[in-house]
Amino acid sequence: MSLTARGLTRAFGRHTAVAHADVTLTPGRVTGLVGPNGAGKTTLLLMLAGLLAPDSGTLELEGAPVESVALRRAVGWMPDVFGTWDSLTATEILSTFGRLHGLSTQDARARAADLLQQVHLDDRADRPAHELSRGQKQRLGFARALVHRPRILLLDEPASGMDPRSRVELRDEVRRLADSGCTVLVSSHILTELSEMVDDVLVMTDGRTRESAPATERSWRLREVGRPASSADILHFPDEEAAARHLRTVVDSGVLVAEFARVDSELEDAYLALDADRT
Repeated sequence: MSLTARGLTRAFGRHTAVAHADVTLTPGRVTGLVGPNGAGKTTLLLMLAGLLAPDSGTLELEGAPVESVALRRAVGWMPDVFGTWDSLTATEILSTFGRLHGLSTQDARARAADLLQQVHLDDRADRPAHELSRGQKQRLGFARALVHRPRILLLDEPASGMDPRSRVELRDEVRRLADSGCTVLVSSHILTELSEMVDDVLVMTDGRTRESAPATERSWRLREVGRPASSADILHFPDEEAAARHLRTVVDSGVLVAEFARVDSELEDAYLALDADRT
């Protein structure tokens, strides 16, 4: 299911959070949303999720204008903070959301059980949410976004607070969902992990979306056999072909190369190319 936004704007009093946003999300692809703090990313996600009305602009689902209620039915939304009833158990939270999405009581509880097992929280199914750690709440929030089997998934800093194993599992699950046809948009500042799951990059700064600036050069790490990792050379090349030619020259000269790999990523290139200040 494709989701398209054109010319979205949203202001809060005198503050313009989103000045102009164009977004095209397509099935089977994971889009990474990057930008500095205060760029308007969360406000944009709320509008795409049908939870915040834009001041102007259009939203289309499968090429047709869509109302917020229909959008909420199609979208799975995971905010960066869990934000639900801490006194309820994990099972009760997921079951309640299942009921809100039209599942029967029995189907909602069955769906909750499946999701808790999927995010490795089945051993905490009957624990109130306030007893869960930050990372566990994030995993529960991810499960909550999947309750109604959405065809579009919007994730705002989903890996925040997760341990390394949970982050790897989240990345693999997001990739699996996209491969099964889901449309995914992920906003995150963890660029190294985001780069391993995304197909496209959407850059946002000063409330506006824009195309990422092409990188003028990329960094590569070269370490010879016997040298410690801390003494590896960081080299810069305009493209992969130039890097490959340099590696061939080094190897032909008799140097034993233990490591030669990209240091940065396209997402890092896109982010560092922004002219926005740190915020």
